Amino acid sequence: MIALVARIRPAYWTPPMRSLLLLSTLLCTGLAAGQDKKTPPPTKATEIVPPRSGKTETIALFDGKTLTGWEGYSDLWSVKDGVIVAKNTSPLKFSTYLVTKDNYTDFRLTFAAKLVESEMHSGVSFWGTIKPDVSKDPDKDRTKYTYAGHLVMFPSGWGMYDLFGRNGLPVNGAPAKKVGKQHDWNDIEILAQGNRVRVAVNGTAVVDWYDPEPERIKSGPIGLQLHSNSVPQEIHFKGLTLETFPKEDKLLSVK
Repeated sequence: MIALVARIRPAYWTPPMRSLLLLSTLLCTGLAAGQDKKTPPPTKATEIVPPRSGKTETIALFDGKTLTGWEGYSDLWSVKDGVIVAKNTSPLKFSTYLVTKDNYTDFRLTFAAKLVESEMHSGVSFWGTIKPDVSKDPDKDRTKYTYAGHLVMFPSGWGMYDLFGRNGLPVNGAPAKKVGKQHDWNDIEILAQGNRVRVAVNGTAVVDWYDPEPERIKSGPIGLQLHSNSVPQEIHFKGLTLETFPKEDKLLSVK
């Protein structure tokens, strides 16, 4: 088409001819560009795993007096005035956890947490395993209670993490920062069902995330985190009520 119009001398081109030449040029150029450009592969939709079925039961993970039902280093975890105290005075090379002796998949966990000393975040881990072999010398490096799995972080660096896996997860921590408190009590609810994690902080929903790799999800213990650090730190936990296979598919603490 272009060649046919081009053979006519420009002096004799009429406005319709000029329009025809321009249109033909644009069409041919577009087709050529389309041949050079590779079609991007289709994106894989995140699989939605429905909530699992099981016995619904409300469990008090903390009796307010002892660490019955939990495991962790006794010099780092204690109970004082009705709260669980996580405290280190010497450096920790690896994060360590106070972990439940029982394993869980779908659950609702409600609790309160307070960062007392340091600016390092803490968190609650789940859907994973205890992994002492992250160190070549577990006794020296104190990794007997190190966790590999999902982590909901608070109050510094609000968000989620995949411990010894994918590292930082694509969860926006900004909504939690708006309502969270750095050195005061935060009321937190974690609802984990299927491959979906929802989190509420101080009555506000702040996380709603589906794990795109549900094969990573395991029945595992609940773990409270005392983060690796070179300075002294202290974190308090209280409440810690867990509902297995929650009856209601929503965050109950949201106002």
